[in-house]
Amino acid sequence: MDLGIAGRRAIVCAASKGLGKACAMALAREGVELTITARGREALEAAADEIRAVTGATVTTAVGDIATEEGRAAALAACPEPDILVNNAGGPPPGDFRDWDRDAWIRAVDANMLAPIFLIKATVDGMIARSWGRIVNITSAAVKAPIPNLGLSNGARAGLTGFVAGLSRQTVRHNVTINNLLPGPFETDRLRVTMEGMAVAQGIGVEALLDERRAANPAHRFGDPAEFGSVCAFLCSAHTGFMTGQNIVLDGGGYSGTL
Repeated sequence: MDLGIAGRRAIVCAASKGLGKACAMALAREGVELTITARGREALEAAADEIRAVTGATVTTAVGDIATEEGRAAALAACPEPDILVNNAGGPPPGDFRDWDRDAWIRAVDANMLAPIFLIKATVDGMIARSWGRIVNITSAAVKAPIPNLGLSNGARAGLTGFVAGLSRQTVRHNVTINNLLPGPFETDRLRVTMEGMAVAQGIGVEALLDERRAANPAHRFGDPAEFGSVCAFLCSAHTGFMTGQNIVLDGGGYSGTL
């Protein structure tokens, strides 16, 4: 299927590895001109080189923490008028809510709620003026089924979900859609870090815990980031103008609810 987005411009946040990089790669394969962001220059430039080599796409890098005003300014300076915005940021650490002070909560809200909201604020009116825009927020399946030791993520991402639910119904008349992608367990560094913390808490080896979690998933595996990227690219396509305000779960069937 031709997604109809060749020549469009996109900002993809936190794209040096993991799900962000997979989304950037999938968009590049469709002929999208990319601006990718991350905090670490070396990993970001390596990702950009790989995407260029595989797809031939134009890739610009913007080094910075997207959770800060400076990081967002760098991304917007590199791509002032994106047609596509993929919001993404590393999740806050797991733990017990009794150990989190106000600063920990503010960091989580800054990265996983306010950063995407501010980037939407900076770009959505331009999309409306051009009568075309696609915004995808990478959140978490925990928005639908909260994970006990990821309370910081549960709270911050749920706030973003509520905000998007209202705004997305206002922009769709202008052919600007806003949707959320909710990943479950994918083979990423983030998953391993989370599992390492849980393994220590349970007093077992991380590999044993990873095998246990794979077996418990209805798909009997973790997701491939490339699968996630392909769904993201579809949500950013010319074919999704009638789809907005949705929370799309990609978790191998782990979430058993009907809504």
